Amino acid sequence: MRQKTHGAEIFAGAHRRKLKSMKNRYAHSSRAAAFGLAMAGLTACAVPPGQVKLPPAPAPENRAAQTGIASWYGPGFHGQATASGDIYNQDDLTAAHQTLPLGTRIMVTNLNNGKSVEVLVNDRGPFAKGRIIDLSHAAARSIDMVGAGTAPVRIEVIEAPYRIQAIRASLDYTLQVGSFAQLENAQQMRDRLQQFNSEIAIVPMQSSNRTYYRVQLGTYSNRAAAEEEARQLAHNGYSVIIMEK
Repeated sequence: MRQKTHGAEIFAGAHRRKLKSMKNRYAHSSRAAAFGLAMAGLTACAVPPGQVKLPPAPAPENRAAQTGIASWYGPGFHGQATASGDIYNQDDLTAAHQTLPLGTRIMVTNLNNGKSVEVLVNDRGPFAKGRIIDLSHAAARSIDMVGAGTAPVRIEVIEAPYRIQAIRASLDYTLQVGSFAQLENAQQMRDRLQQFNSEIAIVPMQSSNRTYYRVQLGTYSNRAAAEEEARQLAHNGYSVIIMEK
């Protein structure tokens, strides 16, 4: 009787251990399947890396900034003089800007891909409507915009000859008709120019050891108007220089 009971106990114990092992395997399989389904869902919902566009980081608050369309210029201008007097080299990291002081260093960021390049402003332009900066070929290549030709960019001033609170969209111009060491000569020139324009100023400029008196005429909001007035003055025998104001 005890033998039968003992055999039944052995059988029952083995049966319980088998059931527990089966439950453990089932639970493990269920967790693995759930994990696999979750990973498959994540994979299905993932966006290919090339299609992810992160929002551009804002410019630091202490930097003057400007956003707009950039273009680039290259072979046709290579070797020619820039507005600063430098010879344009399409392989240098430089740029042409309409209003920033020549010699300003800026960071240009392509807002399509987030790539940035630091360039030196040594020329004036662009003169095409709707564009704010012309990059050298090397600068355009470094932010991947050569093929497209243009790109939306953000400009940030890094270093300038003087503090810049904001980047102006356009410059004003004036005409310089003479520069004199004697104030009396500058005043005589001013009087002769009254027939052409009533807005004439004598602007002192201090050099290392003396003062010169510049005679400047008019204020023009666009260069074309300044050039037209300069042509009329030149036709009347005056030597004229168009100056940024």
